[in-house]
Amino acid sequence: MPVVDPGPFLLDNPASAARTGLVVATDPDTMPAVAWAGPVPQAGLDPAMVAALADGSWQCALLPEHATGWFGRPGLSGHRLNNPGGHPPAGLGWSAHFRPAGVIHLGPQARIEGADEAAGLALVTEVEAVPGGAIRARHTLTNTGQQPYVVDSLEVVFPLPGEVAETLDFTGRQMHERVPQRRAIADGLWLREGRRGHTGHDSATVLVAGTPGFGFGDGRLWGVHVAWSGNTVHRVERLRSGLTTIGGGELLLPGEVTLEAGQSYSTPWIFLAAAADGLDGLASMFHGYLRSVPAHPRSARPVNLNVWEAVTFDHDLGRLTALADIAADIGVERYVLDDGWFHSRRDDTAGLGDWWVDETVWPGGLHPLVDHVRTRGMEFGLWFEPEMVNPDSDLYRAHPDWILSTGGRVPPLQRTQLVLDLSRPEVASYLLQQMDGLLSEYDISYVKWDHNRSLVDAGSARRAGAPAVHAQTLAVYALLDELRRRHPHVEWESCASGGGRVDLGILERAERIWVSDMTDALARQSIQRWTGQLVPPEYCGAHVSAPTAHQTGRHLPLALRAATALFGHFGIEWDLTTADRAALDELASWVRLYKAHRALIHSGRVTRADAPDGTALMHGVAAADRGAALMSYVQLDEPVHTQAVALRWPGLDPSRLYRVTDVTPENSMPVRAAAPVIPRGPVSGALLAEVGVAVPVQRPHTPVILFAEAT
Repeated sequence: MPVVDPGPFLLDNPASAARTGLVVATDPDTMPAVAWAGPVPQAGLDPAMVAALADGSWQCALLPEHATGWFGRPGLSGHRLNNPGGHPPAGLGWSAHFRPAGVIHLGPQARIEGADEAAGLALVTEVEAVPGGAIRARHTLTNTGQQPYVVDSLEVVFPLPGEVAETLDFTGRQMHERVPQRRAIADGLWLREGRRGHTGHDSATVLVAGTPGFGFGDGRLWGVHVAWSGNTVHRVERLRSGLTTIGGGELLLPGEVTLEAGQSYSTPWIFLAAAADGLDGLASMFHGYLRSVPAHPRSARPVNLNVWEAVTFDHDLGRLTALADIAADIGVERYVLDDGWFHSRRDDTAGLGDWWVDETVWPGGLHPLVDHVRTRGMEFGLWFEPEMVNPDSDLYRAHPDWILSTGGRVPPLQRTQLVLDLSRPEVASYLLQQMDGLLSEYDISYVKWDHNRSLVDAGSARRAGAPAVHAQTLAVYALLDELRRRHPHVEWESCASGGGRVDLGILERAERIWVSDMTDALARQSIQRWTGQLVPPEYCGAHVSAPTAHQTGRHLPLALRAATALFGHFGIEWDLTTADRAALDELASWVRLYKAHRALIHSGRVTRADAPDGTALMHGVAAADRGAALMSYVQLDEPVHTQAVALRWPGLDPSRLYRVTDVTPENSMPVRAAAPVIPRGPVSGALLAEVGVAVPVQRPHTPVILFAEAT
């Protein structure tokens, strides 16, 4: 391939209001290096001038190589097997040294090719500036030699400026996902590995490096996300020279990717976003990308009712239709039947894998319930967990060899489940046939796809028990892609014991995530707040739970439960047959409020702030045209001080006038200690941003919802 653009070039997306840029410096003898990576000023950048100003010690190849004197973690780690009987039996070609074979730069895309003829390897690096303002890159490695080449790791790496001083990423557990953690950057490698076989509740999610003390609205930040639903690596490294890098890739298990002659392996897309305006600016780039993908929700996010916490496995047509009637009366638009509808599924110990309707519970099939829901004007959704199987199931008794396993042993049970090996064509074919049949027979417009355990001993019999997480992840994508192709009207929710599979790989194939199995609104506030660092509100399933939370036993007012659900994809997870008339009327008021503002919530820029004493959270959305904003103040605990808190409004036009109204439903206001100080007339966006609206001391668990609209 010819070198089309031999000089330094800037890769960015000028169509994005805020954008990340890479200045790539080319050389005829060495692989191109990134001379600069960061937020691009509105006036743009001259790449030749940037390259001239940037010291050579700042540069870093997207694939750092040990052979060039790189003593940090290499971008490629692998080796070639020797001919049978050869010595040594392995370890050849371990120190690759790629030479440039061609560079093409066309607008927001670049393709860089390299080759190491001695090692028998070829490399293609694709870099693309995507809608929303982020950059994504991936490597493809091809074995051009004759003997197999074992890929141990292949990662994309970006350089960071010396001003970065600390990192933020996430950890967590089931029902306590996306817990932020910070650490100072020091010499050495900070490595976050995800080994659960799926993204995991403890996933790093986004690895952020930034200037000291960065916050939601301030600081220069660089954030990396690995768009992959299997095992992952996120990394930050500072060399002794002071050069700091950030990157990631897929975590490959031993021998998982072994390339025969002519075979290739591609990394997942690794996203880099850089912002000069804090965590909210970084989040807006990821949100902008997700809002550009074909799978982005096409219609207004309907109010969901999921019946799991109302009935669990106790499926009774009369009770379920009664729930449907109450739901329809208060404005619900979609009804989802959760776990328990299929063969032998009376509890969570049996039936997974037997994907046909249980005739003992549903003698007429699901038609009576589906028809009733549809006649009440609601869509119908259904729960599946395709990747799992219970040992107590007809499927497992017939095909015990269909599970992921190794060493001739059955893996330990988790939640009384084992994992099906979807990399086996017969397994994927069975699941496709069963799910396709049900989606064809019933008027189903929504599927909740669950995934309730980690992958342990995840080997495949197709490979004599060798690791298969990589193949399993691709097979899950392929199954979901084919179901989406056959049923384009169906929307899909990704659930993994709640928020255990939250990544751009799955979100390019789903319209919704279940953020967490924790439905306690007080706990949910933080989980949703930090999930928003990657995922925009319209994807984030958020439900109004029962007055006493199932998970914590905590009793919370309806106002807090509904206000928490408002800033996501609003739904209900509550046995409405137990609610009195006053509670149903109050809930209906919140449903109306959600419908009135969902277009704004699901398209605007997310903003977040902390109260000075840490006892309250403030967050909201501002319209892209800055014509309106919706803000929430939530009192989590007893305030430390008696002074009113200033609720400031970022994202408005400083020169325009806005009228502020309190839109908290009136039947939720009695829980307040005092009303916010609403301006009597229009006020400028500049004053709202700088001075804000005074919210007096509130009782714990009290929300205030304010709306500003340009006059």
